[in-house]
Amino acid sequence: MDAWVRFTARSQGRERLLRTAQYASALLAYSLRRSGAGPELVTRLTQLEAHLSLGRKLLRLGTSVESVEAAKRAIHLPDLTLRLCVTIAHLNRAVYLGCDNLLWAGKVGLVPGLDQAKWSQRSYRYDLFALLLSLSRDVYELSVLAEREERSRGKGAGAEGPGGPDGGLTPAGRGLARLRLLWGVLRSNPPLLLDLVKNGCDLLIPLDRLGLVRTSPGLVALCGLSSSLLSIVSIAQPWLKLKP
Repeated sequence: MDAWVRFTARSQGRERLLRTAQYASALLAYSLRRSGAGPELVTRLTQLEAHLSLGRKLLRLGTSVESVEAAKRAIHLPDLTLRLCVTIAHLNRAVYLGCDNLLWAGKVGLVPGLDQAKWSQRSYRYDLFALLLSLSRDVYELSVLAEREERSRGKGAGAEGPGGPDGGLTPAGRGLARLRLLWGVLRSNPPLLLDLVKNGCDLLIPLDRLGLVRTSPGLVALCGLSSSLLSIVSIAQPWLKLKP
């Protein structure tokens, strides 16, 4: 119970709960529509999704400042690749959240003349850039850890000859061995695995909204729901949050 109180006391935790409910409503509405349910129930779920989305935008007011501060901290990372990926990702997220704040103001009537369609597309573009950079960071960290593990195995198998333990394998065998190595690295690094899956799920949303990838609303809702649940896990269990 104490953990739940601490979780809901954080604005980020409440926002993730609303996001989970939003995409769950969207997925349920899609499923009911496909099964031929009455239009009234589907309409209510769609309206609920819109209200939850608006509530999330309210909770994100001012959070772009946090992303700017995170970018300032990331500038000092010693690894150049991580420094670039993390810093630019935070800056893109800050602009995305700024666009999102402006959209909230337009939806509640504070900025009546706002072109919401144009600013929505802008926000999705910045969200897409941030997610691509975050995924690049995940892939980079995975490759570094995999190379480290490979070197460690190579030292332990030095007596097997100059070709190493995989020297006699076919190209397909080497590819399979590489996949096993990557999976082993991910299994031993749950924060990296969780972040990689979460960013991968989130990536489909702006790709679909921008028209770059055509999918079904059900798949988008499922990806949003999955990433929301993974975010809740990382917030509830701080050791599962990828750092820096």
